[in-house]
Amino acid sequence: MIKLNTLLRIPKTKYPTRTILAWLWDAWRGNRLQAVLNALIGVADVVLSLAQVWAVKHAIDVASGADTGSIYWAVGIMAALILGNFAINIAGVWVRNILGIRAQNRMQQQMLDHIMQSEWHSKAHHHSGDILNRLEIDVSNVVTFLTETIPNTLSVLMMFIGAFFCLFAMDKTLAVILVAIIPLFLAVSKIYMRQMRRLTRDVRNSDSRVQAVMQETIQHRMVIKTLEACKDMVQRLEDTQAKLRENVVKRTSFSIFSNFIINFGFALGYLIAFLWAALRMSAGTLTFGGMTAFLQLVNKIQSPARNLTKLAPAFVSVFTAAERLMELAAEPLEEQGEQIAVGAPCGIRLENVTYRYEDGTRDVISNLSFDFRPGSCTAILGETGAGKTTLVRMLLALMKPNKGCITLYNNEVEHTLSPRLRCNFVYVPQGNTLMSGTIRDNLRLGKPSATDEEMKDALQMSCADFVFALPDGLSTKCGEQGGGLSEGQAQRIAIARALLRDKQIMVFDEATSALDGDTECRLLRNILDNNSRTVIFITHRPAVLQYCNEQLHL
Repeated sequence: MIKLNTLLRIPKTKYPTRTILAWLWDAWRGNRLQAVLNALIGVADVVLSLAQVWAVKHAIDVASGADTGSIYWAVGIMAALILGNFAINIAGVWVRNILGIRAQNRMQQQMLDHIMQSEWHSKAHHHSGDILNRLEIDVSNVVTFLTETIPNTLSVLMMFIGAFFCLFAMDKTLAVILVAIIPLFLAVSKIYMRQMRRLTRDVRNSDSRVQAVMQETIQHRMVIKTLEACKDMVQRLEDTQAKLRENVVKRTSFSIFSNFIINFGFALGYLIAFLWAALRMSAGTLTFGGMTAFLQLVNKIQSPARNLTKLAPAFVSVFTAAERLMELAAEPLEEQGEQIAVGAPCGIRLENVTYRYEDGTRDVISNLSFDFRPGSCTAILGETGAGKTTLVRMLLALMKPNKGCITLYNNEVEHTLSPRLRCNFVYVPQGNTLMSGTIRDNLRLGKPSATDEEMKDALQMSCADFVFALPDGLSTKCGEQGGGLSEGQAQRIAIARALLRDKQIMVFDEATSALDGDTECRLLRNILDNNSRTVIFITHRPAVLQYCNEQLHL
């Protein structure tokens, strides 16, 4: 016999339900205040809602003469309950908006912190656009579920139970009939959730790919324009969006069909309840106010039941979001702990170092031994693909050698290289690495406590005196990737940022490639004259080679 899972093509999920629930439980710990407040607001709303049912029944019965009392007092009670409901709704909006954004920001910070401290991979497991999509949308889905959906479910259950007992007191038979369909719903919901989870995962993955295409297109706009490939990139976006639309149509079709079946059942139940109440009223066993309350209670039972059916899509959405965030959190962290500063002068030694990329078939670096002695200035040379960038990443403890050992040392101590020793390095990568913000903001990435005077000294040493002639000086704003500055200007500011860091081992990866010859020579003299630091250049520039007393050919 064909299994239903096979018939619906429901795949196995990456993480079992128990694992996802455990992860959500850990995530909920930091959001308990908002969850508790939302739960209390929901409970208060249930109490006021059920009280309004009684107040309406009482007012109608007083007006029709079926009950004694003042109609003014009856309406006054209704007004007080309505005002109380308004206050509860306002409190709910305040808690959702104010505490909600704080909870979302906190989870985004935690996820980003984990990503930044995770191990470096030669090939990223996730596209940056996909990561941004997860940090924005998936984090929002998880936080909303933990702080709003779960607490609201508590109030929904209370409403269901309260309305059931009130209706049971009025008519036992109908109350039992309305509740008897719940086990059937629970049996069907498991199948529904598995299928919707697959469809939702497809939609979210397609959405990430759309964001990735848009991000890359904007990021490389100049290259695309010069290649006259604008229409090609727009077509690539259209193809990616078409897949997203296809997945959305599949999910929507399944959702509409499911909702139709559920709503048909609820509508049939309400019609049966209405007929039952009308027959009792015609038989004189139910007052007009009683019939009004009767139908309100039926609605109070059906409304929570409808909301409970919405829990299935909510669970599907949060399980998908949790899986996607768990994949990011599964990236192993670098070695954690206090930074280890090694006193000057210090050097770095490689002994029989071999490295091969995760998906590679050959060694990029094989049995390399070299000593970057304390106070030396070394040029690393080699053709494209010889392993220069790989070596730099190993020196910065971003990647570990497959074989061999890298040691940071001075006259007193030796340490096997690890991320905890990265505090001894300064690194200036190739190209424009400035961020949007002011020049001051960029410089303070090298030293957050740097004074304006220290920044000026670093700018002078890096031949970036042009900053002082700018109208806003250090407060001059840069666009994304140093927009508004030339490549040479941006490169000199990046060098000044590194000099502010003031560490013992300086690594420059083609850091003077955008400078003219005279400026390059002045900058090298400023950096290297009377310098006791260990300096490493990745370069092909003849001017740099003149200042180096060591060379390493790869």
